[in-house]
Amino acid sequence: MDTKNISISDYNYELPDERIAKFPVTPRDHSQLLVYDKGQITDDHFFNLPQYLPKGALMVFNNTKVIRARLHFHKDTGAHIEVFLLEPYAPAEYEQMFLTRGSCQWLCLVGNLKKWKEGTLTLTVNVNHDPITVRATRGAMVGTSHIVTFEWDSCSTTDTHPSTITFAELLEAAGQLPIPPYLNRETQQSDLTTYQTVYSKIKGSVAAPTAGLHFTPEVLAALDAHGIDREELTLHVGAGTFKPVKSDTMGGHVMHSEHVCVRRQTIVKLLQHDCQAIAVGTTSVRTLESLYYMGLKVLANPDLTEEQLHVEQWEPYENEELKMKNEELKVRSSLTALLSWMDRNGLEAFHASTQIIIAPGYDFHIVKYLVTNFHQPQSTLLLLVSAFTKGQWRDIYRHALDHGYRFLSYGDSSLLKMQ
Repeated sequence: MDTKNISISDYNYELPDERIAKFPVTPRDHSQLLVYDKGQITDDHFFNLPQYLPKGALMVFNNTKVIRARLHFHKDTGAHIEVFLLEPYAPAEYEQMFLTRGSCQWLCLVGNLKKWKEGTLTLTVNVNHDPITVRATRGAMVGTSHIVTFEWDSCSTTDTHPSTITFAELLEAAGQLPIPPYLNRETQQSDLTTYQTVYSKIKGSVAAPTAGLHFTPEVLAALDAHGIDREELTLHVGAGTFKPVKSDTMGGHVMHSEHVCVRRQTIVKLLQHDCQAIAVGTTSVRTLESLYYMGLKVLANPDLTEEQLHVEQWEPYENEELKMKNEELKVRSSLTALLSWMDRNGLEAFHASTQIIIAPGYDFHIVKYLVTNFHQPQSTLLLLVSAFTKGQWRDIYRHALDHGYRFLSYGDSSLLKMQ
C-alpha cells in the first residue's frame, strides 16, 4: 500500500456529539473496555485489563505531565489575548525551561492575534502569596507559531532582588490546563486531577496521553500481581495531536514533531523482553516504534548526536534498506546499537524527537498490544489504529458505537492485539 496516497475521507465515521465524553467516569478504572483479538470482540471494564494480557510481558507507559499551557492576557482596551504554549524555544530543553528564573522564550499560538500587533502584554498573579507581574512580548514567526518572550519579577516595591520564581511555579499560578477543544467547555477544577494520569511525572505536554487516564493504583497493582513488567518513557504531546488532516491524501499532511526522552533502562528491558511491548497509548507507540529507526541511524553512523536521532515523517516508508529479511534480528540489532551508543556517550537517558506517522502500510516492529481510546474521525490516530488492526477499525468502532461506548479523551478504552 502506498501510504501517501491514502484518502483521509476513507477514515470517516459519524460520531454524534452525545457520544463524546465531556467528563470521565468515576472511578476512572470503571470505564468500559473493548478487547479486540483476531476478529473477536469482548466487552468488559477497564479494571479487568490485566486478565487479557500475557503474563511476564512488558507494558510501557508515557509519564508526561500536562502543563497549564493557556495564558490569558487583557490589553488596556479590554481585548482578550490568549497565549498558548507549544514548546520551549530558549532554553529549548524542557527540564531547563521549567527551572528558568526571570525570563524565557516559547513557541506559542496566539489567539486574537489581530489585537496584538505590537507592545508588551502584562499579567499579575500571586505566587507563594507574592504578587508577580508577567510580561509577554511577541517576536518572529516560526511556521504558524510565534516566539514569545516572557519576563517576570516581584511587584513588591521592597524587593530589590531578582525573581526567585521558576517558570514552573509561574505557570501553576497563571496558566490554565488546556483540555481538548472538542469538549466545548471551560476547564474545571476537577480537570486538574482527571486530565492527568496517576503516574504523570515529567512536565511538558499540552494534551494528556489519554489512554493512561483509565489507570488507577489498584489497576497498576493488579498488573504487578499478574507479572507484568512496567516501564516508562516520555513523549511530550503537542497541540498537533488535535491538528486535522486537511489534505485529500496523506502525502499532503505534515505530521507534528514531538520531543521524547528514553532511559537506558527502557532499552535494556525491551531487549530482555524479546524487543516486544504492550504500549499504553498512541504516544507510547510512536516513541517505541521510533526507537527502531533511531537504532538504525546509529548503525549507519555510530558518531551521531541526539539531535540527529530525529525520525522524519516518511522515513519508515521510503528507506528500502530497512526492509531486511530477519525481523527479530533486525529489531534486536537496532536496539542493541542504540544501547551501545548511549553507553559510549555516557547517557542514562537521551533526548530526541520524532515526526513519525503510522498509517496503513506501516510494519510494526516492537508494539504487539495497544491500549487506546476511541479517536476522532479522519485523524492520524485513527490511521494508526487501522494500521495496527490491519484495516479492521470499522468493525471495532461500529461495535463501540452500537454498544454505548464513550469516545475521545475522557471516553472509554480498548485493548487491541496486533493481527
